[in-house]
Amino acid sequence: MQIRTKIIIGLVGGAVLGGAAFMSARQSNDRLEVRTEAIEARDLVEIVTASGNIRARRTVDISSDVSARVSELLIDEGDDVVAGQVLLRLEQDQYQAALSRTEAQLAQAEAQASQQQANLLRAERDRNRLLALRARDSILVSRQQLDDSATDVEIQQAMLSSAQYGVSQARAGVDESQDRLSKTVFIAPMAGKVTRLNVEEGETVIIGTMNNPGSLVLTISDLSVIEVVVKVDETDVPAIALMDSASIRIDAFPDREFAGRVTEIGNSAINPPSQAAAGQQAAIDFEVVLTLEASDAPLRPDLSATADVVVERRPNAVAVPIIALTVRDSEADEERAEDEPTDVEGVFLVADGAVSFQPVEVGIAGQDFFEVLSGLSAGDTVVAGPYQRIRQLRDGDLIQVNEDDAPDPGDEG
Repeated sequence: MQIRTKIIIGLVGGAVLGGAAFMSARQSNDRLEVRTEAIEARDLVEIVTASGNIRARRTVDISSDVSARVSELLIDEGDDVVAGQVLLRLEQDQYQAALSRTEAQLAQAEAQASQQQANLLRAERDRNRLLALRARDSILVSRQQLDDSATDVEIQQAMLSSAQYGVSQARAGVDESQDRLSKTVFIAPMAGKVTRLNVEEGETVIIGTMNNPGSLVLTISDLSVIEVVVKVDETDVPAIALMDSASIRIDAFPDREFAGRVTEIGNSAINPPSQAAAGQQAAIDFEVVLTLEASDAPLRPDLSATADVVVERRPNAVAVPIIALTVRDSEADEERAEDEPTDVEGVFLVADGAVSFQPVEVGIAGQDFFEVLSGLSAGDTVVAGPYQRIRQLRDGDLIQVNEDDAPDPGDEG
């Protein structure tokens, strides 16, 4: 119904411009010259049109996790790459030196742990020797000596545990250094095409911080599945459903049309009203994603596109020209509820050279015709233009049919 409302509002605007000319025609000629059309069954399609851009379904933006100069660039923008392929390398000197330093710290920690293990073994042997002497002769070994030897063992065990934690810490440092060193080599995470390359050999890439997003080095896109992302007005979103078919026109290929289907409908507005500036009414649009069927066209991300989404189909439906539909005030009716509309949609039927207003109920809106739900039948003849005269016609007006079927420039208002 939103589409129908927009069409009617547009047509009503044009009617005012032709009002004066029509009154002159009415005064000078009793029979008004109009165009007519016979009502017949047609296949109707209601569409929602929206614009947007092309993107690859899967895209990976690759940034740098370390800061260094690009020492070797192995790809160019537009190259096809495979998963695991080396794309570029950064200078490794500082990260190799950091790895060597942490490996030395690990070796030192392991040596300290070995030394502490030996100290523990010595303390345990001393304690065991005192226990054996105490068992043979309690006079030779005092109780204090036994307690001191047991305490020494506990101390050496604690120091060994500390040394082992030091080994773990040093090993973690080595792992971290190895990881940072590995990040100086950029590996393709998936197969695809390099659609964006932002660095050259010799440039320095930086890592992101709280206030700096860091360097976006390159982008890889899997172009085997292409999507069109369009913005749809809030009034049209309820009409769209998943898997609705669509015809897509891409500006870069003006002579071709591409087929696709709706695969995703946004659940929230692209720009929420809460983000609008004070005193401004934000346009509420939703993101709708369509997946293109496979084609041989060399499509690229970010190309502009327009989609006609088919939201309803009515095969063999009784149809009336959009321009024939007009609005009239309903007659006064004391029994009519206050909240009922005072305007009635309808058309002017033609019979015996005169017209009569016929209320109709319409359904979906095609490109040029409305579906008729009630009020008309196939074979009826209605006034189909010019629109300014349709707006001014009254029941019983005499008409003269214009045999020229060429559309009037003012028909669409």
